[in-house]
Amino acid sequence: MQDGRDRRIGVLERDLADLKKVVQALVADNGRLHSENEAMRGEMAALRAENDELKRRLGQNSSNSSKPPSSDSPSDRDARPGKKPSGRRRGGQPGHKGVRRELLTPTSPPVDCYPALCRRCDKDLPRRRDPDPIRHQTVDVPRITAVVSEWRLHRVTCECGAVTCARLPDGVPQGMCAPGLMALIALLTGDYNLSRRRAVSLLNDVLGVDISLGALSGVEESVSEVLEAPCQEIRAHVAEQPVKHSDATNWSLAGRARTLWTIATACATAFFITEDASMPGLRGLFAKIKGILVSDRGRQFAFWAMDKRQICWAHLIRKFAAFGEQGGAVGRMGESLLLLSRTMIHCWHQVRDGTMPRAKFQRIVGNLIPLVEGHLQVGVDLGVRGVSGSCKDILDHRSAMWTFVREPGVEPTNNNAERALRAFVLWRKASFGSQSDRGCRFAERIMTVTHTLRKQKRHVLSYLTLACQAALRGEPVPSLLNTIP
Repeated sequence: MQDGRDRRIGVLERDLADLKKVVQALVADNGRLHSENEAMRGEMAALRAENDELKRRLGQNSSNSSKPPSSDSPSDRDARPGKKPSGRRRGGQPGHKGVRRELLTPTSPPVDCYPALCRRCDKDLPRRRDPDPIRHQTVDVPRITAVVSEWRLHRVTCECGAVTCARLPDGVPQGMCAPGLMALIALLTGDYNLSRRRAVSLLNDVLGVDISLGALSGVEESVSEVLEAPCQEIRAHVAEQPVKHSDATNWSLAGRARTLWTIATACATAFFITEDASMPGLRGLFAKIKGILVSDRGRQFAFWAMDKRQICWAHLIRKFAAFGEQGGAVGRMGESLLLLSRTMIHCWHQVRDGTMPRAKFQRIVGNLIPLVEGHLQVGVDLGVRGVSGSCKDILDHRSAMWTFVREPGVEPTNNNAERALRAFVLWRKASFGSQSDRGCRFAERIMTVTHTLRKQKRHVLSYLTLACQAALRGEPVPSLLNTIP
């Protein structure tokens, strides 16, 4: 019996040893599975965060980010919340100042038209002049023909045997393009963003002028040199102004990234193409750090004193709209900031239009400031990635948020500079920038001149023609600032 008991004990010990091995294996497997589970949880959290970020980016449009309106897809436009019906009919409302086409001075004697028969009884009517007749005008364009001038340079042989050829008179260009044609070419390929090939076709179709691509490129270079002095004048002018707006966009030089800057004031706009968007590059564009600068919150503007800046509220409103599209506390904060911002901008429009005194506007905004900054501080305290950092950065610019409230002549948005860049954005999309430094200089100068002239309501083609004429005669180019008070 003892032997049987020993055998059973031996079997139990072996079974216990095997069970221990199984338990040890299970414990090891459990630890491994636990580690894998924790890793998968971390990976899932990262994927969820990435998915949320991608969804946020996918939902970006011009109303909740810095993307331009031209980048919005039809689905983006359809997804925007529609305005509530106001109950008013379409078109101008009572009190709206109408805009009518002004009558022009006729280039030929007007034609008098008299009714022949009475519209009621069909009796013959006398030809009696109406002291205030209805004036109807049509505008037509006759066939445009280029004015071709010819100079014959005679060669005369002297008694000594030398042959001397006459020279062109002063003011006559060496090439085929006279000042008017030079000005038109620069306007077409510069301000109107026509490609050189399309400009060549247009000149041939409309004017009957046959010009090569090389000659057209040479005209651009010549006009660029003519406009160098006026552009330097504009750059010095904008640096002196008490209020200026600045913004930037991407540019390309032969496929290499460049930055296009603008500095815009009420009467002038200057453009610059720099190697990058860094602070030193931007700082070099300002001859003086003077006046108030309106811009976005870019770090490259940090060299300007914060209390002499105004950050763009259009950018802030788009940022608040992005907050409002998120759920929970972030969404509630964004909606509150949107309401406060839009209330403030509505009051600003009344000040701008002269329907609200500035003192009343300052009292209203004085009550709104602690509310706006309080909501931003709530956003900082939430500790949400992509939200709290933005709120903190906005609060770091609080000294530049309210400059337009206390300083007359300062606007709350940077629309002046952003509108100036739109034409350049279209140019970049059509031509992919410039292919040479010479092309960059031409782009800077022609756009500086045309934008400044339009702000001053001056005729662009006439000025460019006069500038080319003056340069060919060796005279100073007309100023771009002689009409600015």
